[in-house]
Amino acid sequence: MEQLLQSESSARRIHREAMPYHSPEDLNRVVEAAKDARLVLLGEASHGTSEFYTTRAEITKQLIASKAIRFIAVEGDWPSCYEVNKYVKDFEDNEARNAAEALRAFHRWPSWMWANREMEAFIEWLRSYNLERPAGERIGFYGLDVYSLWESMQHIVDYLKQTESPLLDTALQAFGCFEPYGDDSQSYGISAGLIGEGCEEEIVALLHEMQRTRLGHPQSEAELNAMMNTMAAADAEHYYRTMVRGGPDSWNVRDRHMVRALRQLLDYHGPDGQAVLWEHNTHIGDARATDMAADGMVNVGQLVREYYRPAQTFSVGFGTHHGHVLAGSAWGAPVEVMEVPPAIRGSWEDLLARAGGGENMLLLFDADAQPELREVFGHRAIGVVYDPGYELGNYVPSRMPMRYDAFVFIHETHALEPLALPLMV
Repeated sequence: MEQLLQSESSARRIHREAMPYHSPEDLNRVVEAAKDARLVLLGEASHGTSEFYTTRAEITKQLIASKAIRFIAVEGDWPSCYEVNKYVKDFEDNEARNAAEALRAFHRWPSWMWANREMEAFIEWLRSYNLERPAGERIGFYGLDVYSLWESMQHIVDYLKQTESPLLDTALQAFGCFEPYGDDSQSYGISAGLIGEGCEEEIVALLHEMQRTRLGHPQSEAELNAMMNTMAAADAEHYYRTMVRGGPDSWNVRDRHMVRALRQLLDYHGPDGQAVLWEHNTHIGDARATDMAADGMVNVGQLVREYYRPAQTFSVGFGTHHGHVLAGSAWGAPVEVMEVPPAIRGSWEDLLARAGGGENMLLLFDADAQPELREVFGHRAIGVVYDPGYELGNYVPSRMPMRYDAFVFIHETHALEPLALPLMV
């Protein structure tokens, strides 16, 4: 009974304070609230919802118009995102004729996460915007994730060959340790994590050697590319080594890497550079406001608040009551359009639906002034692997005003449109 009363009180508070979201102009309120932040973190409750991508893109466009945004960083691998970066900045070595071709760099499952029509439209917009600006003022597009062990190693070797670097032999010797595993990350993880036959020493030594050269403080995008690939390779080795053992370690390795990569990008772009970050809610919402903390997990949202202070960051969570999503039933399975069932009773999304009567809404948080919203609510999180039949397990207990600075609620949502993938419907 007490929980029901708390739920009704929270719904009434949401009804009083939420703002309608009917058009892109309504997002100005979120942009205005984020105007003083150096880092604006934009989430998503799934990796396969059209409205999350288009709304993030619209907020980002408005931020670019009103702030000194230097780059967009996303939950994607560095090598694939760098191909998009070359396209939007119109580099001489760009080979893509359009955004769709640039996005083909995302060829590993789940490729639809970035290779989709919604991203295609935004990347074309970003290139057009950049072409109206001097080369040194163009906005970048970079990836922060940690899965690109093999791709990053190849990029490092190619760069060292092109520059005739004396570190080439060191790199080839380090990467030779990985040759018995081909491109099989799982095989390497088992060997390194369970048997103790890994290549940690070699890859870390190479990273330290490269950091001692001018690559440790890159002065050009080519040097930045080489340094970021080296960081990605070193942390990818660590990630795959810990992944097979289970527990929170591999998650923490991944999110700590993303923050290190983000800091490297901010340092490269100068003390006045500002950035927009696109990642899942589970990464950008402060882990300390969820049950993740009790499980020994940290995330990007927590770490950037700790490093840059809350006043320099602004995080926006996203959610939906029901709709459809693009996901797979298992890792590597064919992508499907799946139904997202109505939010469970008493969840955060259920409260928003009741408070708004089926309308889309925006909500700005003030933890001190909103005691009714500091209660723990289940908040839906859908990954690239999704089972709508196991809906209760998709909710993360959260104290919402501590987890985000603002929230975008879209009552009914639709699946992303992938660029070129066979769909199961």
